[in-house]
Amino acid sequence: MKRLLLPAVAIALVSQAQAQNVTVTGRVTNAAGQSQPGVTVLERGTNNGTSTDGNGRFELSVSPTATLVVSAIGSATQQIPLNGRTTLEVRLQDAATDLNEVVVTGSRATEGRSNVLTTSPVDVISAREIKVFAQTDVSQILTYIAPSFQSSRQAISDGTDHVDPASLRGLGPDQVLVLVNGKRRHSSALVNINGTVGRGSVGTDLNTIPNASIKRIEVLRDGAAAQYGSDAIAGVINIQLKDDTTGVQASSTVGQTYEGDGRLYQADANVGVGLNGRGYLDLSGQFSNRGYTNRSGVDTAPLIYLGGNSGTFPASANTEQLRRDLKAQDDALVAQRGYDRRNLRLGQSEARTYGGFLNFGYTLVPAVGLEAYVTAGASRRTGKAAGFYRLPNQITQTDATLYPNGFLPFINTTIIDQSIIVGLRARALGFDIDLSNTYGRNELAFDISNTLNASLPVGISPTNFYAGTIAFRQNTSNLNFTRRFTNVAVLSTLNVAFGPSTATITTRLRPVNEAPTKTTAA
Repeated sequence: MKRLLLPAVAIALVSQAQAQNVTVTGRVTNAAGQSQPGVTVLERGTNNGTSTDGNGRFELSVSPTATLVVSAIGSATQQIPLNGRTTLEVRLQDAATDLNEVVVTGSRATEGRSNVLTTSPVDVISAREIKVFAQTDVSQILTYIAPSFQSSRQAISDGTDHVDPASLRGLGPDQVLVLVNGKRRHSSALVNINGTVGRGSVGTDLNTIPNASIKRIEVLRDGAAAQYGSDAIAGVINIQLKDDTTGVQASSTVGQTYEGDGRLYQADANVGVGLNGRGYLDLSGQFSNRGYTNRSGVDTAPLIYLGGNSGTFPASANTEQLRRDLKAQDDALVAQRGYDRRNLRLGQSEARTYGGFLNFGYTLVPAVGLEAYVTAGASRRTGKAAGFYRLPNQITQTDATLYPNGFLPFINTTIIDQSIIVGLRARALGFDIDLSNTYGRNELAFDISNTLNASLPVGISPTNFYAGTIAFRQNTSNLNFTRRFTNVAVLSTLNVAFGPSTATITTRLRPVNEAPTKTTAA
């Protein structure tokens, strides 16, 4: 009887709870009194909710003391206590401030539009959403949030281990235009030459921008080549920096992977300062220290010490017995020397980053809206990634006097990124005028460690090399005129935008101190 008593009590309690609920019906109309379909009706504090049908009607089972939350895009959210009522008539009130975020990406209009009114889909990611995900790099954050964006870290791919290639709508990294405050961002110095995503292309290093400096990210999920140029075929990513005066904000992140590697320490801060109601100054900084991950398996090469190239059996082992004997001898050497057959490092690279951004604006002449603005940023990132392991039996690629058990070469990089935007904005003759100059520079230096030059005589090769530096510089000047006309003939609004822009791009490849060798390449 005791065993039957508990289920019976539980059933009684559930039945009693259900009996206490009441069914509420109602109708929702807009400000003009017309039926409003698709309105969300939610019992406050719960996940119990529904939406209105084509006639604006709804039906929902709730507690008699419940408060209903009624919300719709473009309307003010209402909280309605039932107070014993089972029938409701709700009239929504327009509220422009409740619309989705206002965006300017993909439009030269003087006024931004809600992203529900844009002709092409635009994802708007706020600073709050950026902090929700346990990611510290902009490229990884966008991968989790924006459905059309994808960026993955590469392994054993030289410089691409340190600069994550990113794609939009499955197109190449060089077909994604990146803007900062609506101004064209410079590209990375690295050309992806290995078998990775975006091979043969040059993308933009999004990870040089600290998360703390970002107000929102706008992702235009459609091509905009007619407006921006051929590098916007896949779409546009516009990063809007913070321009408020909210004081000091700081955060930190500590974590590691489930496997116990990839340990991460990250801290960032933002300071917003008001300038007597005429401007703002935002300073942001970030530090990040990321450990490497390793998802490699065991090297299944038959022979480590006594085999041919890549650990295969030599031609002289032409019988089963000879191969067995040779295998036994090689296994004995592996055990004697403590050789670890998990000799690759396959995963994300080590990285340590220091970065900061400044965003400044000040109204010089309020009468004509003359405003000066400056945006500047700098970052330094050092990284370390592995190449392919050189087995001790690969006699053309190793030196037994230096590395009797073979060696794993490491590619060390130092990436320095600098940028500055300087401009003036004003209003004259009904036009909004924007004059700006944008300069950006990206430099990547290579240093190879735990390696050798196999072309040198035995025993005398250095084990560390400077392998050169690549750099990219870009300068862009813009003068834009924009005006919005109203009630032009049959048109309610007409936006006119024009202006010249000039861009000077310089690439530079510094001399390499040492000749490339097959042992230093991945």
